[in-house]
Order: sequence, then C-alpha cells, then structure tokens
Amino acid sequence: MMRRIETVIVALVALLGAMPCAGQVINSIGDENMKVPKGLKPQEKKAEGPYIADLDTETPYFQAIDSAQTYIYSHDWPVAEQWLFTAIKAEPDNPNNSLLLSNIATLQRYQGRLAEAVKNYTLALDMTPHAVTLLLNRAALYVEMDSVGHAVDDFERVCELDMYNTEARYSLGVLAMERGDYSRAEDLFNEIKRINPNSGLYHEGMGLMHKHRGNYARAAELFTQVIKVQPSAQLLGNRADCYLILKRLNDAEDDIRTALEMTPGDPYLYVLRAKLNKLRFQHDDMNRDIDRAVALGLPRDSVIRSLNE
Repeated sequence: MMRRIETVIVALVALLGAMPCAGQVINSIGDENMKVPKGLKPQEKKAEGPYIADLDTETPYFQAIDSAQTYIYSHDWPVAEQWLFTAIKAEPDNPNNSLLLSNIATLQRYQGRLAEAVKNYTLALDMTPHAVTLLLNRAALYVEMDSVGHAVDDFERVCELDMYNTEARYSLGVLAMERGDYSRAEDLFNEIKRINPNSGLYHEGMGLMHKHRGNYARAAELFTQVIKVQPSAQLLGNRADCYLILKRLNDAEDDIRTALEMTPGDPYLYVLRAKLNKLRFQHDDMNRDIDRAVALGLPRDSVIRSLNE
C-alpha cells in the first residue's frame, strides 16, 4: 500500500492535538525547520514546504505508527508511546523521527512525566533545531516545571527564528509581567500589536497587565474585546475574576458558567465559583466547590488562601 507521508500520522496528531494540557503537535517538519528570511512578511515567505513522498507504508516503521494510532484512540498512552519508540528503532535514521519524538514527548507530558518529555523534545530539536513548534512546546513545558530561565531562552529563540511570531512574544510578556517588569511586558505586547494590529494576544496581554496592577475595570474591557471574537475558558475565567472583585456578581456567574461548559475539569473555575458563593454567603455551595477544586488537583491550602485574598 502506498500513501503520502503526511497522511500516515494524521490520526495521531489530530487526537493528540485534542488532548487537554498537551503541547502542540506537528505533522510535518519541513516548513517548521526553516528560518524566516529577515524582512520578509509571513504571507510572502517563499518556502518549499514539507517534504512529501510516496512510501511503502507496510514497512515495520509505518505499521508501528498505525499501532500507536490505535492505542491513542483507546487512550492507552503508555502503549502508544512504546509503539512510537518501536517505529524509531525500526528506522533510527528516518528524518520523520523528530516528529515522532515530539509526539512521544507530548504523550509523556500528558501523563505527567515532565522530565522525560523535556528530554524527548530536546532530542527532536537536536534533529530539527529550527522547529518553532518544538521550541514553543518545550518552552511551555519549562514554564510548567517552573524552569523559567530555560523557557525564556526557548521563547527568545523563537523570536529570533520568526520575527512575526506573536505567541512567543506574548509568553515572554507574561513572564516579564510576573517578575514585575511591566515596562518589558508592555514593550513585548506592543510588538505584537505592531506585527498584527488586530491580534487578540495584544489585548489579552494588556488585560492581564491591568489585572496585575489592580485596574480591574480596564482589564475586563480588554478581555471582553477578545472574548467577542474568540471566547475561551481562560479568558472568561480572567474576566470573571475581575467581575468578582468589582462585585459584578451576576456577570461573574455568567462567565464562570460558560467557562465550565467549555472546560468542566478546570479546577481554577471551581475556585472562582467558590469565591462567588462566598460573596453570596452560600457556604454549602462554596464548600462543595472547594472540594471539587481539590479533587481536580489543587492543594486545599492554596484554594483556601485564594478565597481569603
């Protein structure tokens, strides 16, 4: 059987892409591995695109990938991971192994095996050092591991490779803001605006900065601008938090309800709802939401501390 190479792993990357809290997945590395020429706008970039070839997909390499897909569909991440390793062992010099290593790292990250995930993102980057998505994946994982210095290095590398990448600039801005460097954060958010005047990341970043500085009304306005175009549970949660502080309880309730419909497993949203119930003196409901947030992985002490802030 002969198939185009980019279709061989399409089911794998599509399913991994739907996994919560997972890194980005990629199904080709050709274009990712190219540096954006200086001064060239993205829509003008003259790249050859990913390598596409007709290959015999009945080889052990592609049979192992097909098996990995089967176990991913059944949510058996460890077995799927082992089949991807089997594929790599079958053809250790296959250039597509960078992609497989990236997806192995994503599976490991989903399982909470963060150190192993970093190792495999790094091995994939050794093969394709200019792969922007891989750098963004590893940077996000470093943030999750509280290794901020390494994360900053990866995000800055992305900015060097892609002068139009807004995601890395947004992340650098958030990290700067969390260090209290609001000037640097604002510069980065303004860079996003220069790259794309309509970018939601600019408004979201500025909204977060106003929220950090205690200007909750302005933060809510900025979050609203993004929510109108592209609502997300995270944005709704941030706006709800502002509404709670502003005592706009009905608005906060609407946002929390909508966000929970999007991501019912997000413990932070139950903390917000516990805050709402506390403000309404509905203590039984508040305690149920505290228990739910703890059951979803948040330490009880941190939840209680958040309610008392």
